[in-house]
Amino acid sequence: MTDTLATIRPVRPADAEAMTALYRASVDGVGPRDYGPEQVRVWAGLAPAPDRWRAMMADGRTVLAAVDAGDRLLAFGDLEADGHIDFLYAAPAAAGTGVVAALYAALEAEARARGIPRLYSEASEAACRFFARRGFTVLHRRDLEVDGVAIHNYAVEKGLA
Repeated sequence: MTDTLATIRPVRPADAEAMTALYRASVDGVGPRDYGPEQVRVWAGLAPAPDRWRAMMADGRTVLAAVDAGDRLLAFGDLEADGHIDFLYAAPAAAGTGVVAALYAALEAEARARGIPRLYSEASEAACRFFARRGFTVLHRRDLEVDGVAIHNYAVEKGLA
């Protein structure tokens, strides 16, 4: 699978259930490369319910999906008005295939078209590596606790000027 086999389109309310499932599958499939079982469990438990996804789709942010020829969700990501990327998740089978790179490129192009001066995110270990390859700088490590389990991510940013 390559990015040439994916279509990037806006998410639709009907995608919400698939987004919840993909989020969990992504965390369960990719998370264990960098995080322990309890960390993966609590992280996967943070998956927004379909109604929450639908609310986010309507709050003014740009939410894009990468889909295959059968319109099945391969990845999704969002861009808030201030340049924050809150979600960038891929199905485990799509990880490393270019699908997420194409999706990210569409989000960055949208940010540039809007004149957003910087992109920023809170990135997992895998996402941090992905963002670093695209010119993001790590600002600092963020140590968190979720349901009594220590977990971490990284504050990252990229100037677009």
